[in-house]
Amino acid sequence: MTDDFIFVYGTLRKETATPMHCVLARYCDYFSNGTMQGKLYEVDGYPGAIESNQSGDRVHGEVYRIINREMVFIQLDEYEECSDTFPQPHEYIRKKGLISLPDGGNILAWVYIFNHDLSTLTEIKSGDYLGYIKCRGAL
Repeated sequence: MTDDFIFVYGTLRKETATPMHCVLARYCDYFSNGTMQGKLYEVDGYPGAIESNQSGDRVHGEVYRIINREMVFIQLDEYEECSDTFPQPHEYIRKKGLISLPDGGNILAWVYIFNHDLSTLTEIKSGDYLGYIKCRGAL
């Protein structure tokens, strides 16, 4: 069986120390920092990432090796409002994406992609949610 990975870029990152990061840490092992080609937006106290065709658009985050796929996705899909208990269209879509690693390699990992209108949202130009919230004194 091949390894399964997940890329997180916001409130699931270890430095946030949120209860949901504890769920991630329970069912996954930290693997590496990474980036995805995309844009990051401030939604409502949390970020939303979308995919981008522009190579300079990067979203920064962390990659985890999934240990218990069933348990991690039961809880994270509910947290990200993309489980069957939420009406369509879901706020996020969980899909596999190409993640760039610091050593120059790439890996396929699950990522939650924001799936609602962006027109009223503020883009986080740095692509780094942790840096964004630190500048606002929220971390």
